[in-house]
Amino acid sequence: MPTPEAKPSNAIPTTLASPGALQFWLAVCLIGFTTGLAAIALTRLLEWVQHIVWQGSGTNILDAARSASVWRHVAVLLAAAILVGVGQAVLKRLSSGNGIDTTSAIWFYAGRMPAIRTLGSAVLSIFAVAMGVSMGREGAPKQAGAVFANLFSDTGKLSDEQRRLLVACGAGAGMGAAYGVPLGGALFSLEVMRGKLALRFVLPALLASLIATGVSWLALPNAPTYHIASFPLSASVIVWTIVTAPLFAFAAILYVRFVRWADQGKPAGWQRFIAPGIVLGLLGIVSIQYPELLGNGKDLSQLLFNNQVGLQLLLALLLLKPLATILCMRSGVPGGLFTPSLTFGALLGAAAGHLWSAMWPGVPPGYFALLGAAAVLSATSQGPISTVVLMLELTGRDRSFILPIILIATLSALISRSVEPRSIYDARLSDEQIHARQAMREQESDSIGIPPSLLVPADQTSAPK
Repeated sequence: MPTPEAKPSNAIPTTLASPGALQFWLAVCLIGFTTGLAAIALTRLLEWVQHIVWQGSGTNILDAARSASVWRHVAVLLAAAILVGVGQAVLKRLSSGNGIDTTSAIWFYAGRMPAIRTLGSAVLSIFAVAMGVSMGREGAPKQAGAVFANLFSDTGKLSDEQRRLLVACGAGAGMGAAYGVPLGGALFSLEVMRGKLALRFVLPALLASLIATGVSWLALPNAPTYHIASFPLSASVIVWTIVTAPLFAFAAILYVRFVRWADQGKPAGWQRFIAPGIVLGLLGIVSIQYPELLGNGKDLSQLLFNNQVGLQLLLALLLLKPLATILCMRSGVPGGLFTPSLTFGALLGAAAGHLWSAMWPGVPPGYFALLGAAAVLSATSQGPISTVVLMLELTGRDRSFILPIILIATLSALISRSVEPRSIYDARLSDEQIHARQAMREQESDSIGIPPSLLVPADQTSAPK
């Protein structure tokens, strides 16, 4: 009877007895542990900086900004612009070559990223978000997790395929630890970052995210990010979900394309100092009237879910909040896009809900904001499964909105993906790279006809240090 063919040592170990399993699973555990510690450190840093510059108690930047003086709005944002310009220049000098974002690294550099520049950019983004820049804070722990994944892949002499998976797991673990969402973080690493929900990938992603989140809970609150009511299911909600899904899908397509525009037009040379000053100076001035523009949007989303934003303010923020995020990104400010995308969806959902309630009343307005957040998040990330789980974990709810949220996440992602192949996480990729990545997703073989110009030779896959 023929014996089963042994798996190559560079494959993903599916059992503890697989070749190279000890090094691989030890790396998974270490990635989770160190990423959890990094999430604690980065969160505490954000809270400390925010308290120092805004002189507010607690972690709510909106309350602090509302009570801050006019000069503080402008002074803090201009200081953030100087910090970003100088910080970017210093990081460029410390690290040779260009920075590599996590998605590009996974698909075209065997997961390798420049450690110093990536960690430096993560810390810089924390300072910027704490000072009121309209970007997300989750980018920093994601980058930290990716760097630790590279470190332990090098230490364990792991294969390129294992490194690709571990970098995705590290990024997902950072997401899980930052928001206290272990299952959502694992699914995010697979569905959004790695692009595959293969069974052999599931256990490493789950273990890394679980450990990272568990470690973060030693110092960070083990509580839902958003506190919402238990929303009742009704025919009105289901019909609204089906009718408005195309609206959210095309809004997400437009948002992704603006993200790509912003990423492609980031300043270089001396403009790296001028652009942040102009954009953040304007943001500081406008935030005097609209303090809700400051920060990643978490506090604003909470108000929307609780129906605490008036219609006139809602319509103004629907335009100004995504515009602030896109312009901050265009000026070269580092940061994440998860919470800003969620907030944009909540604003659009609340606006659409006001119109719907005039025709078919009876649904709590916060319900529409929540479903809109899920719809845009699903379409912009092109990860409907991870979005559903993330929304459940972020709110601490299990069944009160499960049916409509699955429906709207699925429909919006399907429509969006049919028109725009990119998500907010791969906006930097060229059209040729998008096609190459799709081929890599669909075929397991290494020989899949990817244009040689897109592949980095094996002896050149190490990213600049």
